[in-house]
Amino acid sequence: MDDRIRVLTADGLGTITLASPDRLNAFDDTMIAALVEACAMLAADDSVRAIMLTGEGRGFCAGLDLKWAAQQTSSMTEIARRITTDLHGAVTELRRAPKPVVTAVNGPAAGAGVGLALAGDVVLASSDARFSLAYSKIGLAPDGGTTYFLPRLVGEKRALALFFSGDAISADEAASIGLATRVLASERFANEARAFADNLAHGPTLAYALAKQLVLDTLREGLETQMEKERRAITRTFGSQDYRNGVAAFFEKKAPTFDGR
Repeated sequence: MDDRIRVLTADGLGTITLASPDRLNAFDDTMIAALVEACAMLAADDSVRAIMLTGEGRGFCAGLDLKWAAQQTSSMTEIARRITTDLHGAVTELRRAPKPVVTAVNGPAAGAGVGLALAGDVVLASSDARFSLAYSKIGLAPDGGTTYFLPRLVGEKRALALFFSGDAISADEAASIGLATRVLASERFANEARAFADNLAHGPTLAYALAKQLVLDTLREGLETQMEKERRAITRTFGSQDYRNGVAAFFEKKAPTFDGR
């Protein structure tokens, strides 16, 4: 795996770090191929009960490394096809993973970096973070799932305004319009983001996975179909060890211990 994609698993939490800080974690073809491999590996690993994606240094991800792209001698059309296939694979792996995914946006996210950020179930943003969809400023159409996520989060008109202008927005504004879940002070960001993700890794994984799937399904289902899926999901969790542990802890007035079963 490319050494610019660092993977660490510890105590139920799988962490992926984009590690090309001198490029604001912008990616080329080999780096994005390694990212989709890492995402797929953690999504399939039953010992990993939550995933966190973050960046090294002062940036989260600046999207495609344009300097690298400008140096390529082969067709950019073919390069783009290959890179977006892997990029979209990484987004899909995170979105479909049967476990919570936290994206810890430690600094600027631009272009496809915004798509990677929004692939998280929870988007934690450092107060230093900025979100920029500046595709139009270099004559490109959006990718990375951004046209899927943005209209659902902020509405059609605001999404188009962000795509048309390409202007960066602050972490606070991102939170106010629904792009970020929570803003954390930059000086405490790494520790608090890790603590948040660790807490999810010790939660009721089966219940989280079913809740996530239900939320993903709801935009394409009618009320009755969605409620039937809810009925099946809660019936399944009633038979889980996590439920038994949770109820016992409730009556004993202590914090529950979950093992994901």
